[in-house]
Amino acid sequence: MKNLYSTGRRKTSSARIFMKKGEGIIKINKLLFNKYFFLNKHRLIIMKPFLIVKDNKYINNFNYYITVKGGGISSQSIAIRHGISRILLKYNNNLKNILRNWGFITRDSRKVERKKYGLIKSRSKHQYSKR
Repeated sequence: MKNLYSTGRRKTSSARIFMKKGEGIIKINKLLFNKYFFLNKHRLIIMKPFLIVKDNKYINNFNYYITVKGGGISSQSIAIRHGISRILLKYNNNLKNILRNWGFITRDSRKVERKKYGLIKSRSKHQYSKR
């Protein structure tokens, strides 16, 4: 098996995932998985594709090297989940229905709307004064 590569995105976060044979190490920005994400809910978001596939070979037999930048911690964790789902799909195409039903393959295209000229924010206007 050659090394696999995939990207995942959410809002302004983008994650690059490299998967190669190993013993189950997950490193994010050269830090161990537990050091980078200290909240349990973010760790669970990242591990969800492995849990729904219900096959430990994807965790125990491969190392994942991840670089992520942009956005906040929650957005980064969802971007990593998207990338991991796509890399598992590259490795085994039979997982497509499972991952698609959970919505992990689809990129969440929602972004912050840009600020418009003459407005305070993207949609909020200045307060109207009658007199």
